[in-house]
Amino acid sequence: MSRIKVMVNGIPGNMAVNVAQHVIADERYALVACSLTGPEIQAAEHKLETLSIRLLKPEIRAQVIEEIVQAEGPFISVDYTHPSAVNANAKFYCQYQLPFVMGTTGGDRSQLEATVQASSIAAVIAPNMAKQIVGFQAMMEFAAQNFQGLFEGYSLEIKESHQLGKADTSGTARAMVRYFNQMGLRFGEDQIAKERDPKIQATQWGVPQNYLAGHGWHTYTLNSADKTVCFEFTHNVNGRDVYARGTLDAIQYLNARVNEGAAGIVYTMIDVLQNRS
Repeated sequence: MSRIKVMVNGIPGNMAVNVAQHVIADERYALVACSLTGPEIQAAEHKLETLSIRLLKPEIRAQVIEEIVQAEGPFISVDYTHPSAVNANAKFYCQYQLPFVMGTTGGDRSQLEATVQASSIAAVIAPNMAKQIVGFQAMMEFAAQNFQGLFEGYSLEIKESHQLGKADTSGTARAMVRYFNQMGLRFGEDQIAKERDPKIQATQWGVPQNYLAGHGWHTYTLNSADKTVCFEFTHNVNGRDVYARGTLDAIQYLNARVNEGAAGIVYTMIDVLQNRS
């Protein structure tokens, strides 16, 4: 079986590097030794185990990508860049017919999906690549659709903590807001309590020191109006491996759909979990 060629974009960012390391270690994949990166990155390359990854700034990426496609054939792109680059990167992938897995949160998500739907490629787009958390979200979505108004009259508090370098509010937390809204709670995305201070994370949240630079802790607390009933949902992730493993599954899934001729289709991690064509 031939290996799936993968380009991981966003190196030297932590999540991109983590995914690239998983790609290297998995015999199902072959890592393309280039990565799209931002104009603020000074280095021209990044050492990753035995490989030297060429970092492609915006002004040269089109030419180099064309050369790679001609030399190596098609590949799957994985995006773990910056929220500000989401929509521009999606347009680039579509323009150069590069099927992609979008793990980066932020950007205009409606525009992101519309860009793919108007193109000749397919993509997996998900605000969270951790399969177990995606499964939990699916359960909450089911509740939202089938038990509307369930928590009417309750109050809601959402707290999320991520490493200092995460620029935007958690996409998972934002998705949960929508589900809770359907279940009767009045709560806006701007009310999500976002923590990025390592000192507070360590002393008040209890995040282990060795995971301050890479974690995702979420707590959703619901209280009845008279404070006699409380529901609390928590999912705490230390490190980035769970997201990387889910990303590899998304690559596998997307590659199968591309081989079937999928075009103009946006898949989600629910599709990946259910292995839906």
